[in-house]
Amino acid sequence: MAKSDQSQEVNVLKDIIAHAKEYGFVYPSSEIYDGLQAVYDYGPYGVELKNNLKKLWWESMTRLHDNIVGLDAAIFMHPTTWKASGHVDSFNDPMVDNKDSKKRYRADVLIEEKAAQYELAGEVEKSQSLLAAMGKLMEAENFDSLRELMINEGITCPLSGTANWTEIRQFNLMFSTQVGSVADESSTIYLRPETAQGIFVNFLNVQKTARMKVPFGIAQIGKAFRNEIVARQFIFRMREFEQMEMQFFVRPGTELEWYKEWAEKRVRWHLALGIPAEKIRRHDHDKLAHYANAALDIEYNFPFGNKEVEGIHSRTDFDLKSHQAYSKKKQQYFDPEINQNYIPYVIETSIGADRLFLMTLCNAYTDEIAEGKQRTYLKFHPAIAPVKAAILPLTKKDGLPEKAAQIVEELKYDFNIIYEDAASIGKRYTRQDLIGTPFCIAVDHQTLEDDTVTIRHRDTTEQERLPISDLHQRLNQACSFKRIFEKL
Repeated sequence: MAKSDQSQEVNVLKDIIAHAKEYGFVYPSSEIYDGLQAVYDYGPYGVELKNNLKKLWWESMTRLHDNIVGLDAAIFMHPTTWKASGHVDSFNDPMVDNKDSKKRYRADVLIEEKAAQYELAGEVEKSQSLLAAMGKLMEAENFDSLRELMINEGITCPLSGTANWTEIRQFNLMFSTQVGSVADESSTIYLRPETAQGIFVNFLNVQKTARMKVPFGIAQIGKAFRNEIVARQFIFRMREFEQMEMQFFVRPGTELEWYKEWAEKRVRWHLALGIPAEKIRRHDHDKLAHYANAALDIEYNFPFGNKEVEGIHSRTDFDLKSHQAYSKKKQQYFDPEINQNYIPYVIETSIGADRLFLMTLCNAYTDEIAEGKQRTYLKFHPAIAPVKAAILPLTKKDGLPEKAAQIVEELKYDFNIIYEDAASIGKRYTRQDLIGTPFCIAVDHQTLEDDTVTIRHRDTTEQERLPISDLHQRLNQACSFKRIFEKL
């Protein structure tokens, strides 16, 4: 990417962030106290969009698959859970401080940014060589040599401009707290850094009570917490976030077939949501986590580059086997088809609700010139749009507000509807465009005569006359999740 293109992309991100705040999608948390870094609040339209996305994912997992059920596990878990999962010993990032600026960074991120600079300058081999060297040193946990690599590459602090770095040390990303009323008797527990372990420790509970047979899945949506050293790029990387995960338990030996199937299904899901194929890419992992035998990321081309939105992992039997070893309780399944006990293998699909939100917002943000005028609107799929329709009486008199209120009453039980009568009709149309409302329904004097209204379509701005009696069916047809599901 050329520097001018990169600058333009950065400006697009700034525009999207500003739009998100101004129109009630995302606010900096605790803003009246100057905010809290990497923590955000979802506004009136943001929470509607996020809830719609979560509901869409939930229903596509649980309703469209008769062998996937749901779970809502607690955020607090027995601390041994995180010993068994490996998070206590290995959930770390390499941390380095600049002695002059007193700022803390992730060493691997600084090196990756240097490699990206080489790539932008056309020095692709130099970039790849730097990343390969970093990978070997990270794997060997040779942090002294990693620091030397940073210095030799001339990597400096963005604030101080110096390479006066401290030693690199590991930093555990889990938040810890104390449980118990008396300090001496309290014990350390953790805010969960992922939701998957809640599924694994409930594997047998769910299997028995829901009468599930392998292969089957358990889906969950929930909060997770990570004390990120470098949290940036708006809501892409936060310290408090939501995950939507599904763990699919399969017979050993069949896991790679299921891995391939779920990878294809999840890519289709994103495309069905309206994401252009050219903005989605599949990135297969060369270096695998210790528990995996296959892994890939589904990436979206954000204004700041191609970044992971969802991960698909073949986790083998690592999790259940580890929990069996630590808990001393068997985590086995008896398979009647082969008359055998075994610990199932697991295929994981894990998507960040906040990253999905940001991808959807970036994809919807449209800034174009139409008929010589600049027009900005959010082109959401009607099924996930925060508001489905706005009811707009032409004037505040002659019985039009009362008629509009009747229409709102008829529709509000099935759709999120807005009533608005302030400002000119044109300004109200623009306002709805800016929050992504797919349909504006104007109530005018003709409505009082023949019970018809004018419905304006957001994407084309075209208008048509429609009987009030047809509105429910029209909105239901356009806004149903079925419009997305039928593309899967």
